[in-house]
Amino acid sequence: MAMADLTIMGAGVFGLSLAFVCARRGARVRVIEKRHIGAGSSGGLVGALAPHVPENWNAKKAFQFEALRNAEGFWRDVAEISGEDPGYARLGRVQPVAEAGLELARARAEGARALWEGFARWEVLRARDAPGLTVTSPSGLVIHDTLSARLHPRHAGQALANGVQALGGEIVLGEGPQDGPVIWATGYEGLEDLSRALGRNIGGGMKGQSLLLHHPCPDAPQIFTEGLHIVPHGDGTLAIGSTSERDFTDPTSTDSQCDALHARAIAACPALRDAPVIERWAGVRPRAKSRAPLMGAWPGRAGHFVFNGGFKIGFAMAPALAERMADLVLEGAGDIPEGFGFDAI
Repeated sequence: MAMADLTIMGAGVFGLSLAFVCARRGARVRVIEKRHIGAGSSGGLVGALAPHVPENWNAKKAFQFEALRNAEGFWRDVAEISGEDPGYARLGRVQPVAEAGLELARARAEGARALWEGFARWEVLRARDAPGLTVTSPSGLVIHDTLSARLHPRHAGQALANGVQALGGEIVLGEGPQDGPVIWATGYEGLEDLSRALGRNIGGGMKGQSLLLHHPCPDAPQIFTEGLHIVPHGDGTLAIGSTSERDFTDPTSTDSQCDALHARAIAACPALRDAPVIERWAGVRPRAKSRAPLMGAWPGRAGHFVFNGGFKIGFAMAPALAERMADLVLEGAGDIPEGFGFDAI
């Protein structure tokens, strides 16, 4: 096994995105994963890449907007280099809106015109005029944004892994040598390990359950209503998710909460009533104490770095954050986005 320039622990979307970016810059990369590609929450079903609302703008929201704007180019490169379709498509999102929320929704449309720089729209439409699946709305109106995108988490993970290997990197399942700087992208278990090592709460895990249905509508926008995501994928499947569970004993079991998601999805989109369920899934998302991704040098541990805590925005943010992390690890000059460093914890 040849010596690597750097080692990345964990083959979720954060670790693999960083490996891909570093390998594309010419670094010799080794990724070590103790289980399998996407073994944690990166192996889930949903894959919603959705923006923050266009109001109360700050550095985090601006960075996320740039990440979403640049996502198409990143995933196109991944597909070309890997030969694997990650399932990315910027098809937008539809959200039912209540009468009481119409004034705010229209104000946000004005905010999007100013803040999204003409790249995408946020608009209020009659539900019957919205693209895609018919959605139930108490007001008969919906919000339609064209910034939201989707990808297939498992296909995206495999595409990244294939891309890393096509660029000369290694993917090691099990144990392997930790050469060069070591970057820890090990999900919620890694945040728990970090908390123990530093003697303070850095973060932990939030369980989520979701379902996969067979319902071909590959060009339909995703739907979001009261915390529920309905995401059509390009392979004829449709994902429904997810729960947010702080307390759990089995990280991979599904239960009646998954049934409730299914019922809520059918109520929001009656066309799903007869769609067969292909899979029920559960996993644990890494959530840093700040709720934002966490990145930077591991305090007091020379040569080690942390790149973790994607929580609900990991797939949307990982490519852009990987560029900054690569600057830090390879060049020693990374500019960590405001609110994403250890000083925010």
